[in-house]
Amino acid sequence: MTSAHTDTHCPYCSLQCGIRLSTTADGRSELTGREDFPVNRGGLCMKGASALELIGHPERLTTPLARPHRGAELRPVGWAEALDRIVEAITDAQRAHGPDAVACFGGGGLTNEKAYQLGKFARVALGSAAIDYNGRFCMSSAAAAGTRAFGIDRGLPFPLADVAEAEVVLLVGSNPADTMPPAMRWFEAGRDRGATHIVVDPRRTATAATAHRHLQPVPGTDLTLANGLLHVAIRDGLVDEEYVATRTTGFAAVRRQVRRDWPDRVERVTGVAVADLVATAHALAGARTAMVLTARGTEQHADGTDTVQAWINLALALGLPGRGTGSGWATVTGQGNGQGGREHGLKADQLPGYRKLADPAARAHVAGVWGVHPDALPAPGASAYELLDSLGTPTGPKVLLLAASNPVVSAPDARRVAERFGALDLLVVTDFFLSESARMADVVLPTTQWAEEEGTLTNLEGRVLRRRRAVDPPPGVRSELEIWHELARRLGCGQHFPTDPAQVYAELCRASAGGVADYAGITWDRLDAGEELFWPCPDPTHPGTPRLFGDRFPTPDGRARFIAVADRRVTERTDRRYPYLLTTGRSRTHYQSGTQTRRSPTLARAEDRMYAELHPELARLLDVAEGDAVRLTTRRGSTVALARLTDAIRPDTVFLPFHWPGANDLTSPRLDPTSRMPEFKACAVAVAAVRPPRAPTPNSTVSVSVSATVTVPEHEEQR
Repeated sequence: MTSAHTDTHCPYCSLQCGIRLSTTADGRSELTGREDFPVNRGGLCMKGASALELIGHPERLTTPLARPHRGAELRPVGWAEALDRIVEAITDAQRAHGPDAVACFGGGGLTNEKAYQLGKFARVALGSAAIDYNGRFCMSSAAAAGTRAFGIDRGLPFPLADVAEAEVVLLVGSNPADTMPPAMRWFEAGRDRGATHIVVDPRRTATAATAHRHLQPVPGTDLTLANGLLHVAIRDGLVDEEYVATRTTGFAAVRRQVRRDWPDRVERVTGVAVADLVATAHALAGARTAMVLTARGTEQHADGTDTVQAWINLALALGLPGRGTGSGWATVTGQGNGQGGREHGLKADQLPGYRKLADPAARAHVAGVWGVHPDALPAPGASAYELLDSLGTPTGPKVLLLAASNPVVSAPDARRVAERFGALDLLVVTDFFLSESARMADVVLPTTQWAEEEGTLTNLEGRVLRRRRAVDPPPGVRSELEIWHELARRLGCGQHFPTDPAQVYAELCRASAGGVADYAGITWDRLDAGEELFWPCPDPTHPGTPRLFGDRFPTPDGRARFIAVADRRVTERTDRRYPYLLTTGRSRTHYQSGTQTRRSPTLARAEDRMYAELHPELARLLDVAEGDAVRLTTRRGSTVALARLTDAIRPDTVFLPFHWPGANDLTSPRLDPTSRMPEFKACAVAVAAVRPPRAPTPNSTVSVSVSATVTVPEHEEQR
């Protein structure tokens, strides 16, 4: 039964906009933006505004599904049969191959309670090291760079509203005008005050179109660009020497490193003119308040950690982090609870509170909260793609529990992931729609949606939020907390896994206490009373920490760390066979793998087919017109999309949104050595028009077959 009035939060991006679900006098449900929530102030994007279309959707899963045997169709089964089958497979696999024979893979949309409980389930109920989540594909490079530079990983170390106070904003690899439109109110407020905005992006995005300057580098050259800007700052005496001397370490090595990144060389590598380099460096250095914001465009590379570090180095040299309101460095988190997911144990190497699994003190603290011996906890496991790539191999997991994620669409080299799914003894998927990954499963368990559950989430600012139940789930649907409890009970440890989200959250707070991401003082009562609370918040009397770095950095000596980084040219090279660069990203209309948004009638009408952006010059060369089908082929596979011609993209670059199956068949699984982030943002691609069949002549027949993917010979994949 729908309540008359429930305040909760949007199910999509990291803004977690405040929304209100109401019931009208005639019994209809309505969704509006909440004016009282400081992030969106009533504004919603088209995704958030249409989220109610997913409640009661005709494709909603309401009963467990299972295959009687491999190759058979999924059919409805009872909960007991489904859970018993899963436990039998877990027991058989672990008896034959050890605890790591069963793996868990989570999603960045899980609440904090579910993220915490899944991490605990893997390590306590299964005793398995094999767990990671799709947030590894989102923000892991910035997390790694931020941790080593500042001693902490919080996407925005200040409230989003601070953007409006910056006289200059340098926004790198982010397009909030399309991906999170309500955030643009703060950019617009800054411009109304006279702020200067500079956008770095290979495309002239909707965000770049509003900026005062647009730097349009070759994909994969952001690190060189950042080092070039720092070279100019040093050469022209723009460095804040007092700040560097008193608040940082390591600058001498960075100063030596960027000597080679002189402006003419940077222009040749990146395509960004020397004049733009100089103007950008001077604008940042000359402002009273300034900030550098990075996002997926800088991170989703095989050198993403070093690339983010290069932008942090620039911000530190100019004295921005910790200067005060309106200044700093930050990264714009993407997924709805991407921040909370990695804080509380979904990553392969982490425990709740952002503790490290390899740290004996961290293991002892968390094991004490969990009521197990520290030695019972497994060692750190493999990162997301490495875990997926190992499934079904002789030494890899034989059973996978996949929660709220769709990696056969979202993972790089997605055909390879689909192959590994097929090699498992059992694939279990929990979701509320039959995603592409769920269609491959042996068992599918229906779960609650955002409006049907209680819990908390943490948005891009480190602000902890209450998700409130507004409607009842359909009969037969269970929350993941109930599912993991039932599996754990069958495995003999159900007492460790409560189903009440408030009880799980209270335990999360105890487990996080004293950690980097300390939630100990952020109680449900305080959140329900309307307090705005940012972690760290170590006790119930603490006001929370909306702004970090004011007096010191959370490093052992209180100083931020410069780290010298250099361009290793890890981007896949173009050649005569693959002459262009492909970059991927999000569209205004859809979100992540599209499991939800492609089922929304409003959003599907707005954009129902995958498209590829091509520059008109490239289109003329290929004899392609607007709306033509084009085949994109990389060293891993091929897919077909509709051509969208725009001079907003570089002539040597093709843009493909990743919300449809096929897009990530093309992308490279090469991994960053530190963050294990795959190379999503740049790979070599060939583009060709797909011609319709010619009309048959009396003496011949012609047929053309267009497939979603093609197999590339192994020797070509290795080139």
